[in-house]
Amino acid sequence: MRNLTMLFFTLFSLFFACTDGPTVSGDAASALQTYFAPQDAGIQNGGIKIISLKTTGGDFNLWTKRFGNNPRIKVLLLQGGPGATHEYFECMESFLPAEGIEFIYYDQLGTGFSGKPSDTTLWDLPRYVEEVETVRQALGLNNSNFYLLGHSWGGILAMQYALKYQDNLKGLVISNMMASCPEYGKYADDVLAKQMDPAVLAEIQKIEAAGDFANPRYMELLMPNFYAKHICRIPLEQWPEPMTRSFNQLNQSLYVTMQGPSEFGISGKLANWDVKAELPGIRVPTLSIGATHDTMDPGHMKGIAAAVQKGRFLLCPSGSHMCMWDDQKIYMEGLISFLKDVDSGKF
Repeated sequence: MRNLTMLFFTLFSLFFACTDGPTVSGDAASALQTYFAPQDAGIQNGGIKIISLKTTGGDFNLWTKRFGNNPRIKVLLLQGGPGATHEYFECMESFLPAEGIEFIYYDQLGTGFSGKPSDTTLWDLPRYVEEVETVRQALGLNNSNFYLLGHSWGGILAMQYALKYQDNLKGLVISNMMASCPEYGKYADDVLAKQMDPAVLAEIQKIEAAGDFANPRYMELLMPNFYAKHICRIPLEQWPEPMTRSFNQLNQSLYVTMQGPSEFGISGKLANWDVKAELPGIRVPTLSIGATHDTMDPGHMKGIAAAVQKGRFLLCPSGSHMCMWDDQKIYMEGLISFLKDVDSGKF
């Protein structure tokens, strides 16, 4: 009987030890409260901040959303396209919060929740550089905490920003973007095109030569033969919803003006953009991310890391242009390691 009584009290104690009180340690709970602490007084809106932008074409609003709170590591995300939305970065939520890293979504002018002017003269790289600077100032970011991550077209914008405003940066991440659009075009012609079935390539080139980009056959050919191999290597029917949601909202006016209508190389306003010779002037710690199956030459991406003064290269061997999705573990581990190393002074 005594043994049964002792067993009962033992089980009773274990039950309440598991169910009563906090489920995380005091230190962990404190860290969570700090990470999710509001930065503004008054009504809380989930970290959203609308920033006023003045342009030659009028005044517009820019939408930003802060996720987390880390006074030393604040990563501003620049999406690609040009003309996609911030939403394909939502995968960051599954990795960065657990490491206490703050990141900020931001829809560039003409995209997502930000203003959408019809004036195509605003689709201009120098103007976008100044837009990023406006966002930085409004969010109170500085060289003690400001990391800029640009993917694809966002990588062009990030490099151009760094070349003018690097004194405001703590770290720079160039994800899946070469430093030369002419070299990108050459890579598309000399490498990517030659990997395609000749008959498929001939049909694509015929459509492009006719300027018939609205032809449904164009995307019908590109999706399995180009996108599924070099944009995101996850099976098309399983493409992540945040990524397809972002792509489905692409601002075609912005995309065609800057990139051009073709998926092979660049023929828009960015066709001659090239800052390869200027890279040695970038002093801030820089991570260059490439992928084996990318639309961008991974060898060129490695060269970016070697050209800047403090560079590191991350290769996603199973990934393509959207390697934050199709080689996610490598991408996120490399990004987090870089951010932490810069923050601790190891890099």
